[in-house]
Amino acid sequence: MDKAKPTGTPDGTVPDATGDSHGTTAEPGGSATAPDASTSPGADAATAPRPVGLTKAEPAAEPVEVAAPTVPGQAEEAAVPPATEPPATVPAPRAGGAPDAVVPAQQQAPAERPRPLHAPDPYSTPPYGEPGPWAPAPPVQRPVPTPAHGTYLPPGTPAHGTPVPPVPEAGPAQGGEWGRYDPWAAPGALVAESGGGPGERRRERRAGRGRLVGAALVLALVAGAVGGYVGMRLERHGGLGTVELEQTSGQAGERAPDSVAGIAARTLPGVVTLHVSGGDGGALGTGFVLDGRGHILTNQHVVESASDGGSIRVTFNGGETARARLVGGDPGYDLAVVKVSGVSGLTPLPLGDSDDVRVGDPVVAIGAPFDLANTVTSGIISAKERPITAGGEKGDGTDISYVDALQTDAPINPGNSGGPLVDERARVIGINSAIHAAGGPARQDDSAGSVGLGFAIPVNQAKRVAEELINHGRATHPVIGVTLDMGYEGEGAKVGGEAAGGGPAVTPGGPADRTDIAAGDVITEVDGVPVASGEELIIKIRSHRPGDRLALTVERDGESRRVTLELGSSDPS
Repeated sequence: MDKAKPTGTPDGTVPDATGDSHGTTAEPGGSATAPDASTSPGADAATAPRPVGLTKAEPAAEPVEVAAPTVPGQAEEAAVPPATEPPATVPAPRAGGAPDAVVPAQQQAPAERPRPLHAPDPYSTPPYGEPGPWAPAPPVQRPVPTPAHGTYLPPGTPAHGTPVPPVPEAGPAQGGEWGRYDPWAAPGALVAESGGGPGERRRERRAGRGRLVGAALVLALVAGAVGGYVGMRLERHGGLGTVELEQTSGQAGERAPDSVAGIAARTLPGVVTLHVSGGDGGALGTGFVLDGRGHILTNQHVVESASDGGSIRVTFNGGETARARLVGGDPGYDLAVVKVSGVSGLTPLPLGDSDDVRVGDPVVAIGAPFDLANTVTSGIISAKERPITAGGEKGDGTDISYVDALQTDAPINPGNSGGPLVDERARVIGINSAIHAAGGPARQDDSAGSVGLGFAIPVNQAKRVAEELINHGRATHPVIGVTLDMGYEGEGAKVGGEAAGGGPAVTPGGPADRTDIAAGDVITEVDGVPVASGEELIIKIRSHRPGDRLALTVERDGESRRVTLELGSSDPS
């Protein structure tokens, strides 16, 4: 609470009840005016004319009523008159804090208008920062919520700082949220349409970012799943729709005659499959047509069981079947001829010349390996004049075949026996007979399968034997008229000491006897080709016809001599 100034105040004014130095002001006419007692100090400050300077005034002759401040809860003391004047009577304030008694004041008319102490202020500001006589002290700012800036306040609204009930919103203000911003409001007191302060908005922004991240993750997972499915479809099926494979238009036409396809097309109609049954069991093999009368050439070991009253069934390339009978066979050559009757439209295969074959020539083998009829394989001639022996199961040597064979790498397997080996012109140059097994050359029905070493009987030898079998029912063998020592381990073929029946080793009057070949002599060459064993000498002799002339190199007591002889003939019967 302010105290009254003592007598002798320099400005000569009478302090009012608030302690401010506004009171009566002298007018030029000698009368004094006082503030309206019915208005509040705030209204005085807004409506009273501002003085241009400070003046000295005489004490007023009449009392002036001063209204108490209207701020609730703020009690002000009544003005205290100067010591030289009679004090005004001020009743005690009411419990509400606002006195309603009239404070008497003395009025005194000045003799003349006081002159300002300084020039008028063009900006109408209080002098030197002090509050003017018309402006009461500002009320205390309370840290309470206030209506948003721009909110309409009806007349009679309590003073600034007084708690007020919430004011209904009149609608969104211009400028959005910041158009309702009140700089004097308490922190966090913004009332926005978002429903919260900065902290709430930050939480909402974080929640929005979280929802955005979650949506992005879900989208990524869905996109990954869709991409994986599409990739799977593209990898497995080449697309998302129904798979439709491209296919080039058929190019029907003849293959080159010398191609494998061309050779097979001309050869297959003349190839047959043989199924033989008999007392010694069954057998499977292949053969080919020799002529239009139904003669078919095959291996002796294929039809051997039929010689004891067995049956032979022939299946042609087109699937037709027919019964066949055995015409004749020779175990030493491993060749046999069978004949079908009542069959028309046969396709005989042309025979080539095996002496014209060269190593490296392409060949095609056709047969029924493992009963797979009409199987075609191809290869080359790997070697010529390969001496092989096969058979010998009987133990007496009568079933051993001696062949000066053609070697091929065309796959040959059990069931190919007796089938044709043809050249690039589809001519038969050999009869497939044996393949190499672990213990040496063996007949195809005694082996597990091909290892790339197949052997065929040269067609030149097979032609002569087939003709004899068809014409005479048996084949003749060329001989030199000696008995060989098959146990000799040296180089060459040694003439034995005696024959099997105890007779002489050299047949009297035979080809060898006429050239002075004797027991114990060693034959080392045939037509200049070395021979390493007795088997090779037999093979070389059987590769010729009876009546052919041969040149032999013979050693006796370390001396070699060359002799020439004419092959004789033997009747295997």
